[in-house]
Amino acid sequence: MNEIRPIRAKSGTNQEGASAHNRRVMIDALRLNGQLSRADLARATALTKQAVSNIIEELENDGLVASLAAVRKGRGQPSTPYRLVPEGAFAIGLQIDRHVTRTIAVDLVGTVLARKEANLPAGGPAKGVETILALIAETRRELEAIAPKSKDRLVGLGVAIPGPFGIEADQDDPWMMAAWQSFPLLDALSIGTSLDVRLQNDAAAAATAEKLVGAAHGVDHALCIYLGYGLGAGLILNGELYRGANGNAGEIGMILSRPPGGADADRAPLEHRASIASLCKILDLDPADPELYGRIDAAAGAPEARVATWVADIAFELRAAIQILETVFDPQTIILCGGMPRGLARRLLDALHPLLPSIAERRGRSAPRLQLGFTDPWAVAIGAAAEPISRTFDPRFSAILKTRAVGAA
Repeated sequence: MNEIRPIRAKSGTNQEGASAHNRRVMIDALRLNGQLSRADLARATALTKQAVSNIIEELENDGLVASLAAVRKGRGQPSTPYRLVPEGAFAIGLQIDRHVTRTIAVDLVGTVLARKEANLPAGGPAKGVETILALIAETRRELEAIAPKSKDRLVGLGVAIPGPFGIEADQDDPWMMAAWQSFPLLDALSIGTSLDVRLQNDAAAAATAEKLVGAAHGVDHALCIYLGYGLGAGLILNGELYRGANGNAGEIGMILSRPPGGADADRAPLEHRASIASLCKILDLDPADPELYGRIDAAAGAPEARVATWVADIAFELRAAIQILETVFDPQTIILCGGMPRGLARRLLDALHPLLPSIAERRGRSAPRLQLGFTDPWAVAIGAAAEPISRTFDPRFSAILKTRAVGAA
C-alpha cells in the first residue's frame, strides 16, 4: 500500500458562489507543494473531484496552471500532476526608504526577474517621484525583454515605505518620513504607471516576502521582526497578513524603551536604540552612503567593541519584545529579517539566545521559536512585489465569510 504524503493546503468550500475563493485555494496549494494531481488537490482542499476538475480546466485556460507528464503509482491508473506556470502573472515591487528607492519584478512563483536601485534626490517627494517613475519604467522594459507576456499579465504595483501611517509627526523627523506620508503618493504612482497600486509598511512587506518565498512559506502563524533603518514587525495570522485598523499593526519600534538604570524621562522609541540607524550613529556612518551595507558588514566582521556593545544592548531589548509577541500572538515561529548583512544578523540571533521563558517554550515544536529570514537590502522590495501576487491569488477567508453572510441573509 502506497503511503499518502502530507499535503499543505487550505480548505475550499463546495457552497455555491465560492468559485473565486476555491481558485485561490488551488493556486495556494500548488505554490506550497510544487505539483499535485487532481486527486491530491481534492483530498487536500476538501473540494469535490468535479469542482477540482472544473477549476483546473479554468486555470489551464487562463495560463496559470500546466499539466506535467502522467505518473503511475502502483497498479492504479496513472495520475497527471499540475504545477503553476511562472509566466502566468507578474508584479512589480517598489521600496521607498529615507535615501534610496528600489524596484523588483517577480513572476507568479516569486522568482526575481529584474531589479533596479537609485538614490533619492534632494527636493522631497515631488522630485523623488520623478526618479521613482523612471526606475519603474526601466524595470518594466527589462521585464518585458525577459518575459514578453508580462506586458499583459502584470497584476499590480506593491509599494512599501516606513510607517507608522496617519499620525502627527514633525516634518523634519528622520524616523517618520512625514513628507512622503503626506504626499499623494498612490495617486501619483497610479497615474504614472496605469497599474493597481497598494501601500504597506516595510515590516509588513518583509513579512509578505517571507510568506511567499521565505521562512514563513506554508506557515499559518508567524511574526517577522524587521530590523532596518528602523524597527517593526509583520504579523501573519491565520495565513493572512494582519494590518490593523490603520495599517500600523506591528509597529514595535514605537514601543517606549528605557535604558537600564534610566528614569521614565529617558524613555524613547525602541527603534532609536534597536535599528541600523542607531548602529550608524554609534559607528559614525552616513545612512545615505551608497556603500553603507559593505561598511556595516566589515565592522560586524571585525573585533569592533562598539558593534559588540550595540548587539548586546539590542539583544537585551529584543528578548523582551519577543517574549511579549509570543505571549500575545502565540505564533508557530518568529523570523528575524531585515536590511542588514547576514553576518550581523547571525551575530544578533546568537546574542538573543537563550530566549526568555514564554508560552512558546514547549516540547514537540515543528519550527524554532526564532529563526533567520531574508537579511539583505532587497528584502522589503521583494515583499512589495509579492504583495500584488498575494492580493490577487492568495486565499482570503474574509471574502468567503462575506459570501456566507450574503447567503444566510
